[in-house]
Amino acid sequence: MGTLRRVISITLAAGLAVSPAAAAAHSPLYSGLIRVNQLGYTGAAGEAAYLMTGQVAAGARFEVVDRRGHRVLTGRAGADAGSWNSAYQHVYKLDLSGLRRPGTYRVKVAGVPTSPAFEVGSDLRLLGGAKDKAVTFFTEQRDGANVVKGSLGRKPAHLTDRAASVYDTPKFVDPDTDQTVGELRRIGGPVDVEGGWYDAGDYLKFTHIAAYSESLLWASARDSRWPDSTVLKEARHGLAWLDKMWDEKTKTLYIQVGAGTGNVEETFIGDHDIWRLPEADDHDNAPGHQFIKNRPVFRAAAPGKPLSPNLAGRTAAAFALAAQVEARTSPRLARQHLATAAQIFAMAQTTNVKQLTTSLPFAFYPESAWRDDLELGAAELALAARKLHDPRARGWLKASQHWAGEYLKHEAGGDTLNLYDVSALAHADLIRAARFDRTVDVAALKNDLRAQLEIGVKRAAKDPFGAGAQYDNFDAVPHAFGLAATARLYRTATGDRRYDAFGNGQLNWNFGANPWGVSFMVGIGEPAQRCPHHQIANIVGRPLVGGVVNGPNSADLFEEGLGDNLDNMRPCPANGIDTFKQFTGRGSRYVDDVRSWQASEPADDFAAIAVYALTR
Repeated sequence: MGTLRRVISITLAAGLAVSPAAAAAHSPLYSGLIRVNQLGYTGAAGEAAYLMTGQVAAGARFEVVDRRGHRVLTGRAGADAGSWNSAYQHVYKLDLSGLRRPGTYRVKVAGVPTSPAFEVGSDLRLLGGAKDKAVTFFTEQRDGANVVKGSLGRKPAHLTDRAASVYDTPKFVDPDTDQTVGELRRIGGPVDVEGGWYDAGDYLKFTHIAAYSESLLWASARDSRWPDSTVLKEARHGLAWLDKMWDEKTKTLYIQVGAGTGNVEETFIGDHDIWRLPEADDHDNAPGHQFIKNRPVFRAAAPGKPLSPNLAGRTAAAFALAAQVEARTSPRLARQHLATAAQIFAMAQTTNVKQLTTSLPFAFYPESAWRDDLELGAAELALAARKLHDPRARGWLKASQHWAGEYLKHEAGGDTLNLYDVSALAHADLIRAARFDRTVDVAALKNDLRAQLEIGVKRAAKDPFGAGAQYDNFDAVPHAFGLAATARLYRTATGDRRYDAFGNGQLNWNFGANPWGVSFMVGIGEPAQRCPHHQIANIVGRPLVGGVVNGPNSADLFEEGLGDNLDNMRPCPANGIDTFKQFTGRGSRYVDDVRSWQASEPADDFAAIAVYALTR
């Protein structure tokens, strides 16, 4: 059964399971594995573990034991939920809803390795603790002078971004590559774009991603029932950089710092061409490394020209959400943020919209929906204006209502809350704003929130582990977090709790109650050794606590292997063994390897939606 089973077998040998002979006296012996939410359970609806096995085991007896081995709960496996792969043709749900007392527990089935340990505790302890870890990831992602040493031993980096040159939009070899043709053409600068966060396991910085992440962090700070200074501190750090990316004097929005790959003529290299610590870049004078040391900056449009509506909407939303939060203690600062949000929102192109602007190349983040971003931006402007007694609140409310209608007419029905579709948050906040104006059709908004949840519910009904996201495609994990967040938004907007169990089930899946038995947030659960596609963590050899990875992806992406390790890349896992290969199934595969950017690369948008989904 591979390394994972051997590790769990060691746990059995430690005395946490009854002997096979004793088990046989009470129940048939089974083979297989038990999957649990390794973050833990809060006693909410829909919480369960899973038995995956190669044999029929409907009605199999299971028990939950505490850290001393004392039985605290017994039950029977439910009906066969279906086959995962040829080795695990049967999956059974184990109902843990009766588990309430705080403590540490394991699940046991006769003959099967005991489950990993998990905790039962409060929302604040478990969900709040995981949220704090995800915020820690943002701190580790900081760029510029204002870094925090943290567990990765971070040092100031990319200080040359303080006086960066602006370049024209490059030409790419083809739409699916980030390799450019010809030389970059300087068109302006210097501009100060120092600071912010790295986008993912690389060192590029994107306005498109930062605005989305910022919106979710500020929304978390606003909506949390408990004061959360860690979220607020990180949100302010990110907003300071986002403010630099907007030049209000020239009405220019900068969208990117750095180039992914060099040009076809090989006269320069890009960020993805080398593996190194970020602080090395400020001193890199090697031939062809000119854009490693002095990183190019690109703009969304010419000064004063209309902005891609997705960028205008979500960037405005970030500043307007900040205004809502800061209004509590600093009205003057809040009004500044509101003014910035209003300026950017007013620059949105709303007619003759063609390919959106996200990043260079566009294929990095191929977004197609944009009306949801305008709905969100206007809703947050309306909420901020109302807090600050600004008379423009009603106008922005009407604008949000208009773009909500346009979204429902042109873009609804295909996606759920994630980087590419923010309509769930937009709907919920428009409903919030509409409490002060009864002319808004909130019924249609509530219906669409429900429709988005039904997309996940229908998928979950066909999946043995209740997954509502598409795990044979990119971004399964953030989509699952998005569905969990949407279930909460729907309950808040309607008072209807019918999707509570479904939402909790998506958190269970993300934290280990899945075929691979792994939490997709680093630093939670087993195994402790993780291999994220992240340069800093890999080079220094320390855990990337709070990093949320892509998770399972299409098995086809791995057919040609993972390729060689780059220079300076530490092989991880050291033995090169894929311990999760045996769990490949239903067209999906999860590979925990530093080379596996398709499955194991963390990203800001993944962590941001996790923060918001875990907010209580």
